Amino acid sequence: MDEAAAVRRAALGAVGDVTPAGLRDDIEGVLDGAALFPGAVTLATATAAGVDPDEPGLADRAAGVQLIYDGLRLTRRLAHENPWSGDRAARDAADMDILAADVLVARGFRLLAPTEAAADAVEVVRAFGRDQTDRWTAADPADLDRELEADVLRLAVTAGATAAGGHPSEATEVVAELAATWDGAFPDPAEALDCGVRERLAAVSGSAGRPLNRND
Repeated sequence: MDEAAAVRRAALGAVGDVTPAGLRDDIEGVLDGAALFPGAVTLATATAAGVDPDEPGLADRAAGVQLIYDGLRLTRRLAHENPWSGDRAARDAADMDILAADVLVARGFRLLAPTEAAADAVEVVRAFGRDQTDRWTAADPADLDRELEADVLRLAVTAGATAAGGHPSEATEVVAELAATWDGAFPDPAEALDCGVRERLAAVSGSAGRPLNRND
């Protein structure tokens, strides 16, 4: 299964009806340049736990995780660069980008709303808001920035595991390992999600329990 391709198809399908066309083009441009690692982790977790890759709705779960990540990633970039301080063209482009970010997150929520990962998705966005507020007075703002990737990967594992009827437990180490692959960009899923990682995802995906959080 080409997990990255499946995530891309589902993500583009989820935003295919966005209007006006200019906004949809901007959103599709964000997705074209996206590292599809979070969505691929969702699929890898689910299939490692025994879910058929063609299970209806599975790709939508992965797309939901991916869209939320890309929307927050774009929001983070805009907050750091503050393009509204530039010329008119830069401000207009930033206005379109922030709308695109809002739509990406909203469509991601829509896809995850009927799943067991819905509450986890809300917590990712809340944590992102807290982190981006706190970073302005933090000794090392980059540490807080990296929390987005870790939180999204926790969400990915949760979304994948719950597709198999379970809930991840004792996933701290595998999530930390996955998050460590991010160094300004996520790696190619086909290279990073090797057999060893999939075995570890399978091992943490079967237990029922409370939602996974940063302290697990």
